[in-house]
Amino acid sequence: MMSQPMIVFDRVSKSYGNVAVLHDVSLTVDAGEVISLIGPSGSGKSTLLRCVNHLDRIESGSITVDGELIGYRRVGDLAFELPEKLIARQRARIGMVFQNFNLFGHKTALENVMEAPVHVLGTPRRKAEAEAAELLAQVGLADKMHNYPRMLSGGQQQRVAIARALAMKPKVVLFDEPTSALDPELVGEVLDVMRRLAADGMTMMVVTHEMSFAHEVCNRIAFMEGGRIVECGSPAEIFDDPAFRRTRAFLSRIQ
Repeated sequence: MMSQPMIVFDRVSKSYGNVAVLHDVSLTVDAGEVISLIGPSGSGKSTLLRCVNHLDRIESGSITVDGELIGYRRVGDLAFELPEKLIARQRARIGMVFQNFNLFGHKTALENVMEAPVHVLGTPRRKAEAEAAELLAQVGLADKMHNYPRMLSGGQQQRVAIARALAMKPKVVLFDEPTSALDPELVGEVLDVMRRLAADGMTMMVVTHEMSFAHEVCNRIAFMEGGRIVECGSPAEIFDDPAFRRTRAFLSRIQ
């Protein structure tokens, strides 16, 4: 089912000042694969995710998406950061869904979804509007497209945010704790959309505390602690028979 790598982390390290948050992380995510990053707070999960689209800059190592080096160009043994315009072009093909929605409050759901295709990709407005309406229908919000964010529940706002990410026709979609800001009764509607994306073959990386989703939907689970991937395996391997004591201890606290 999965052949070529879509995302490759090669010995990635990252620090904030004197505090190291990622240590020599290597990981490959295949095309069409869904992988969850789990672990305690402060383990580096969200930072690793944000490095994929160069929202956080790495100090060493490399990240490639669909074979393209992200954020830098190589000249011999040296790496030079790309101009912001080229980085923005790379980000346009890497969808990201944040925990706090980040919608434009003065724009309707439809306008939020069509904003980036019009202004970043140069999509004609009429085409962008039709595609945005179709995406909102796919996430179950056909009847809410003219509503402003303040008129929507948290779960509905997050579904608009997912539609907005998909509007850019991304190669991958990154989810940074997409349900953590939602009331418990609204979590399911967002996870249902993510399940459909996974079934459609979207490459996804998900930072989540929703262990049932990780177990049911993901191809692999990566457990992180202290800025390192302690172990990575199938849901059965990680949840039923983890190899490392730290993984077992973490799972015993949350299950």
